[in-house]
Amino acid sequence: MADVVRAALVQATWTGDTESMIAKHEEYARAAAAQGAKVIGFQEVFNAPYFCQVQEPEHYRWAEPVPDGPTVRRMQDLARETGMVIVVPVFEVEQSGFYYNTAAVIDADGTFLGAYRKHHIPQVKGFWEKYYFKPGNAGWPVFDTAVGKVGVYICYDRHFPEGWRQLGLNGAQLVYNPSATSRGLSAYLWQLEQPAAAVANEYFIAAINRVGVEEYGDNDFYGTSYFVDPRGQFVGDVASDSKEELVIRDLDFALIDEVRQQWAFYRDRRPDAYDGLVQP
Repeated sequence: MADVVRAALVQATWTGDTESMIAKHEEYARAAAAQGAKVIGFQEVFNAPYFCQVQEPEHYRWAEPVPDGPTVRRMQDLARETGMVIVVPVFEVEQSGFYYNTAAVIDADGTFLGAYRKHHIPQVKGFWEKYYFKPGNAGWPVFDTAVGKVGVYICYDRHFPEGWRQLGLNGAQLVYNPSATSRGLSAYLWQLEQPAAAVANEYFIAAINRVGVEEYGDNDFYGTSYFVDPRGQFVGDVASDSKEELVIRDLDFALIDEVRQQWAFYRDRRPDAYDGLVQP
């Protein structure tokens, strides 16, 4: 396995329907593969609008099973075609009444490796997610992929340091953070939290945000997606704040060991002293 991994992410505008949204992401994936990318991730609930701006039962129609729903199966075909690992965020229905904000992880040969379910579910103006999603119950999986150890943390999760740390303890080298976050709410935090998490946990993070204003509210999704390294430095430029974009960067995974030997944060952890952190 190569130390340098060419990784990609997509920040996209909503097209108006699921079929064209998926087709657009397929074309971006093919373009990334043509440029040598070996892993790609999409934004939160990538095949739908960000319907959580409203609380209406009609939006349960966006949910589908994982992995046996049409979108994940289609992404498995795309992974086989392109030879890329793909992180696929969707609205999951497990059974009647059991809905999750989920990201499937598919290996480069099309194998479904498993899924992460978003743990922390917001319920504030413009982000009424508790209406739709149960809190995640699938732990903090890190997937052994063709490019290395890949984890997922979804949008609002990023405000909670515990999950970032657990992904690091579970061996993550690269964590995708698919999001839908709006300009007035969190732009200041966007370029602060993920670089800080990359430093604290000494791995790479792919921070993905939607871009544009969609039909179910006035949230202005501000893009500015990026990759950040274990030193907290952006890998290349940050993406546009107003246009969709395919971002491709080379990530040197050898930097992870270098930083962990230099800063030694994992060595100096004190889990014996942290009991109070998990008290209700």
